[in-house]
Formats: sequence, structure tokens, C-alpha cells
Amino acid sequence: VQLQASGGGLVSTGGSLRLSCAASGLQFNRYTMGWYRRAPGKQSELVATITPGGITDYADSVKGRFTISRDYSKDTVLLQMNNLKPEDTAVYSCKASGRFVPVYWGQGTQVTVSS
Repeated sequence: VQLQASGGGLVSTGGSLRLSCAASGLQFNRYTMGWYRRAPGKQSELVATITPGGITDYADSVKGRFTISRDYSKDTVLLQMNNLKPEDTAVYSCKASGRFVPVYWGQGTQVTVSS
């Protein structure tokens, strides 16, 4: 099983980035996919999740700015991040989880928002 995250980078305040997490080796339609982030000196926090049926959930801090989606043709979960703020700076990681299946984590991708 592999979760390959990409799309991070350096952006100015107010800018946008799109993160992508490509899943392989698992039955994608059985898993809830999520994005988590960890900022320096802080605990990991949930950013957004999407169920196999497309139900989404977001942290209050990103509602209205971030959109999570999944592409079943590519077994990929996307995180569109708009109006980025310096406090969004963190390492972002994707997670696959669900009922009666193992949990998998991908490697992180760095997002840095300059003020």
C-alpha cells in the first residue's frame, strides 16, 4: 500500500495550492480519506476528510477556504487550498482509514505560506 502525496510548496498569503494523494495497493472505495497537518511545535490536526460516499468534514479553521474531493478514476484524493494564511504552514499528510480495514498514512508534503 502506498499513499503518495504531492503539491506542496511556498506561496504568499492569499495564494492557492492543490495537494494530491495518490493511493495504490488498496481498495480505494472502502476507505475514508483524510488530510492532516502538523505545524512546528504543534500537535497534528485534522484538516478535512471525505468518505467513500463523498461526505466531507472540515476543521473550522479551513471551512470556506479548503475543498477536499476524490477522483475514483485515479484513486486520488485532492485538497484545494485557497486564500492561504501563514497559520496554514505545516507538513500535510494523507490518511486512509475505514471500518474493518487497516489505517495507512502517506508521507508528508510541506506547505509554507509567507506573510
